[in-house]
Amino acid sequence: QVQLQESGPGLVKPSQTLSLTCTVSGGSITTTYYFWNWIRQPPGKGLEWVGAITYGDNTHYSPSLKSRTSISRDTSKNQFTLQLSSVTPEDTAVYYCTRDYGGGSMWSGMEYWGKGTLVTVSS
Repeated sequence: QVQLQESGPGLVKPSQTLSLTCTVSGGSITTTYYFWNWIRQPPGKGLEWVGAITYGDNTHYSPSLKSRTSISRDTSKNQFTLQLSSVTPEDTAVYYCTRDYGGGSMWSGMEYWGKGTLVTVSS
């Protein structure tokens, strides 16, 4: 059974960089053809795809967030990390890490989800 666990600060100041790590157990992040995603949900709003890193270490980002987003991985720890720079209160959300097969899945196609972690952007 694959399990994903998000970790990172729950409070970030405006203009700083949000950094979250997803630790994966029960499966390798290098296994063909899985995509490892970051998805967020602002309070009272719908889900938003942030970006993904693939089994082959390729990255894909939401066009609206691309200029501020970086996703990387540490295969020795079986982790992948989200960095979102220059945050504003509009980046306040529950952030989830997920896995899907082949990329581009709808929400229902995400096979595994972490429990999510709330990140609040506030001074």
